[in-house]
Amino acid sequence: MPPKAPRRTGERILETALAMFNQFGKPTVTTPSIAFEMGISPGNYHYDSKEAIVADLFAEFRREIETTLAAPEARLPNAEDCWLFLHLVFETIWKYRFICRDINHPVARYHVIEAQFRRILAHKIRVAEQILAGLPTLAQNIVLAASYWMSFAFARDSRATQDDKTFARGAFHVIALSAPYLEPRERELFDQLAKRYIV
Repeated sequence: MPPKAPRRTGERILETALAMFNQFGKPTVTTPSIAFEMGISPGNYHYDSKEAIVADLFAEFRREIETTLAAPEARLPNAEDCWLFLHLVFETIWKYRFICRDINHPVARYHVIEAQFRRILAHKIRVAEQILAGLPTLAQNIVLAASYWMSFAFARDSRATQDDKTFARGAFHVIALSAPYLEPRERELFDQLAKRYIV
């Protein structure tokens, strides 16, 4: 097999910035610190500001979350679809957790991000309502909890380490919202899945 082409500098910048934003928080990371982490000269930098990096990462987040938000079209979604849907949504939120940890700041500051996040929320609600036919309020509550879980967890204890357990607890709480509406067989499935998420 031929060797893989080296990744472009712009892609490496986004990958490095995402890791640093997630670990240290966006406010504490600067473009020179990203360049230093990558071992490149600031003169070779492809972005003129941290805001431009955030905008591109948010665009990637939107593409990934909208790809995830694809409910089955050939049949009515079942309970397994719901659990998988929520799990994948939370995986994407965890991947871009620096965005979801303080979403109101970029939404208030950048019009492009505000418009994109509004579309993400609308898309989440449409898919949740499709899956939870006849339960629009539950659908909106699930979207609310999923979208703001990282922000809630951070505000509750800003010094606590946010790891995959944070992600798992969020997924469990969102799934638990639907528990009272489940049929016996689906409730049994919920109880089995809950054991994976309660950590």
